[in-house]
Formats: sequence, C-alpha cells, structure tokens
Amino acid sequence: MKKTAILIILFFVAINLASCGIYKRSDIKDNPVTGGERVKKNLEEGRGASFKKLTGQGSGSFDFASSNELWRASIDILDFVTFANASYSGGILITDWFNSNSEKDKELNRELKITIRFLSNEIRADGIDVSIHERKCSSSNSSSCTIKKVKSNLEGEIKLAILKRATKYKKDFFKKKGEEERKKNPGKWKFLDDK
Repeated sequence: MKKTAILIILFFVAINLASCGIYKRSDIKDNPVTGGERVKKNLEEGRGASFKKLTGQGSGSFDFASSNELWRASIDILDFVTFANASYSGGILITDWFNSNSEKDKELNRELKITIRFLSNEIRADGIDVSIHERKCSSSNSSSCTIKKVKSNLEGEIKLAILKRATKYKKDFFKKKGEEERKKNPGKWKFLDDK
C-alpha cells in the first residue's frame, strides 16, 4: 500500500515538473559535442558558475612558479643546496643549513642558511630580499649553537645573480613570443626584416 502511494506521488510530481518547464526535452543535435563548444554555449546562455565575486578577482589568469622569472632564477642560482622551505604562494625560499666544506668552516663548525623573500613579481632590485644566517656550534657540544643574521657581500652577489638570470629569462620569453607572433602573422612584422 505504501509503495503504490509513493509511486503515485512520484508520478504526479514528474508530470508537474514536466508541465512547469523545469524539465526540458533535449535533442542530441541541439547539444554541442566538444567541451569547448559546450562551454561557449553555456556562456552565451548565461549558465555556469563563476567565482569572480567570491575571490575578488576579475581575471581568470593564475600565477604559477614556472611563469615567474624571479622564482625560477632563484631556484637555479641556489641549486647547489637543498631547500627547507620553498613556498611560492608564501613568497619565500629557505635553504637548509649548509657549509662550504672549506677548512675554515670545518674548523669553526660554521653553517649558513639563505632566505629569499619575494616582495614583488616584477624584476626589480627591491623585489627580493636576501638574508643570510650563520650557525656556529661548539665542537664539544653540538646542541649548543649560536645563530645570528650576517651582513656580507654574499647577499648582494646572490641578489645580483638572481636579477641577472631573471632578466635573461624574461628576455628569452619575449624573444620566443615575438618569433611565434611573426610566424603567425608575417606581414605585420615585415618591417623588422628590413634592418
């Protein structure tokens, strides 16, 4: 008895939904086959979800570590040491403690740690901050170590090397983009060949 009552109720609900216009019959010929065509049709009809208002961003572009020249240059310059923390979204690179294996470092039981903070995505001298920390441990007791921030020329040298490498990456990117654009539309860029 209960099953038949439920079936009857479901039947009337289905009929009411069909007559209200909520359910729309669809033909295969009316629906796009590829994903790109479906997206285009949905955008034209105003359907779909957009999270622009929630995130406060109007563009659909995302920054990835591989597209940031400063980040890539920093990774390349510091490839001789392992990283304790590499957070692109946090804008920081921190190396593990390391030493140069020189006799002086071994004698002093000294290790260094390099921290790079990214203050901007632009390639500028004030776009990154490089700091170096030094740890000295007594040879008799490895648990008694002193750590202090060190000011040295090495900070400036690392920063300069990163900026040079990042500039080269940016230049190579624009050169490659320009070549691709000239191949797509050779007539537009013909004046460059005259020189």
